[in-house]
Amino acid sequence: SQAVSTFQINKTEYEWQVVDFQRPLQHELIIYELLIRDFIGAHDYATLIDTLDYLENLGINAIELMPINEFEGNSSWGYNTSFYFAPDKYYGPANDLKRFIDECHKRGIAVIMDIVLNHSYGQSPLVRLYWDSANNRPSSINPWYNQVSPNPIFYWGYDFNHESLNTQEFVDCVTSFWLTEYKMDGFRFDFTKGFTNKSGDGWAYDVSRIAILERIADEIWEVDSTAYVILEHFAENSEEKVLSDYGMMLWGNSNWNYAQASMGYVSESDFRWGYYNTRGWNEPNLVTYMESHDEQRLMYKNLQWGNHSGDYDIRNLATALNRIKLAAGFFFILPGPKMIWQFGELGYDISIDDPCRVCEKPIKWEYFGEENRRNLYKTFAALIKLRKENEVFTAPNSNAQLSFNGTGKRIVMSGSPNVVIIGNFGVISQNIVPNFQHGGQWYDYFSGDTFNVVNTTESISLEAGQFHIFTDIKLETPEQCILSDIEPYRKNTPERFYLGNNYPNPFNSSTTFEYELDIASNVEIKIFDLLGREIFITNQGYQNSGLYRFSWDGKDSNGLDVQSGIYFVLLRTDKENRLKKITLLK
Repeated sequence: SQAVSTFQINKTEYEWQVVDFQRPLQHELIIYELLIRDFIGAHDYATLIDTLDYLENLGINAIELMPINEFEGNSSWGYNTSFYFAPDKYYGPANDLKRFIDECHKRGIAVIMDIVLNHSYGQSPLVRLYWDSANNRPSSINPWYNQVSPNPIFYWGYDFNHESLNTQEFVDCVTSFWLTEYKMDGFRFDFTKGFTNKSGDGWAYDVSRIAILERIADEIWEVDSTAYVILEHFAENSEEKVLSDYGMMLWGNSNWNYAQASMGYVSESDFRWGYYNTRGWNEPNLVTYMESHDEQRLMYKNLQWGNHSGDYDIRNLATALNRIKLAAGFFFILPGPKMIWQFGELGYDISIDDPCRVCEKPIKWEYFGEENRRNLYKTFAALIKLRKENEVFTAPNSNAQLSFNGTGKRIVMSGSPNVVIIGNFGVISQNIVPNFQHGGQWYDYFSGDTFNVVNTTESISLEAGQFHIFTDIKLETPEQCILSDIEPYRKNTPERFYLGNNYPNPFNSSTTFEYELDIASNVEIKIFDLLGREIFITNQGYQNSGLYRFSWDGKDSNGLDVQSGIYFVLLRTDKENRLKKITLLK
């Protein structure tokens, strides 16, 4: 005997705290895909809630959970669903799942459910109810399944017949249930290329499949008009364009190309297919990713097969991590929704096939305690923050001019601000022409440096693995964002309030800071040592909005010289604070 259903009497109803959640717009999504089993040791929703600070500070605005419907066995990726209306007990009680979704919504994070409606396995009651034991397959009268999958190349388990009215009703019940009962924000549908009865490997343009998927989407949007519909499709581009135009998002696998670039090879390192405009799409509905649960980890490939020249070796851990920063710079800059696979922001380097593809993987939270890996996390956060705070990176009408052919790569984007990113994906230094849109003042996002462009096509020399993001509007530099004692991802920080880098740095006699106020305010500047002791304080008084400079001569408030070392400058206004690290050498 096998289970068919369950029920619970006197069930405690969950009281939702967020009832009016406003989902991030599709083209602004930064999705974090995770498998609870391999993300937290306790593998439960309660602990996952406690981990949300880490994800919120990273800057993501959506979490995509690998399948959580009741699946066969305990430890699994979840693509062997048996009960479609029940959350799997391995991850905790149903109300804990609801509380997790509620907590995400409090933080502005959407929750997307990976759902498997291409196939089932033998434990599913739908399969067993109408079974042909002689041929070990669903019977000819099974109302939900094909006896044999029409796709002889790609198939798993027993194939749903999506042309059956019974299957259509079942699918609609499943999606409606999770949208209403659990307030899910949408679905990532596994292997939608298989949602057809047309024979073949599923690649070719398929009118019947388009109609099936549009019908499913229509029913979802009838229940919830802003719910996400994401397809793992990987079919002919003209079909994907039709589905994108209809409002669905589609996975865009750029793993191989980003990995080739990250490893320092020219061959197949052009990742322009991860940009929806390159595909000729009208809508920014391509969910591009460098890694997913299905792909080999970039860091593993860097460490195993990275290119090298002289002392520069991508197989070195620190260098390999910096190569991920380089790839991420070009990844997050391009318009359209993005997806990160868990721990990619820390350079997870365990092979997907160690010990097997679907086997449990080590949970490496100790990575966050390693400075080099934590700096990769900070770089991801800074790039996401840059993207979220500047519409040029997300606007549906954004247009990026790409030059990705060689190891010297470039993106030029026009808007507010104008943006140029150049990167050396090779293993030796090279000159790259930035093609600035205009001459005049430009700013380096990561360093905060200001420079004057006279010749817009004059080349810039980059060391191997080096990249720069240039803007023609002064933005808050990442270090300010990372070191500040405010919570930059939860506050609406003004664009024009910043504390720039000091010059010179390190310094031995005097150094000068530039800061800009977006509104009039009282201004106070303090300097602290590494132990947090206040060394110097000055009240600049009430200042109008504008650009200001302040110089410090390396003396304390009593006029006495201070020792060489690292210090922190705090700019305090009525509304915000900014912190900057400096080095004094005497």
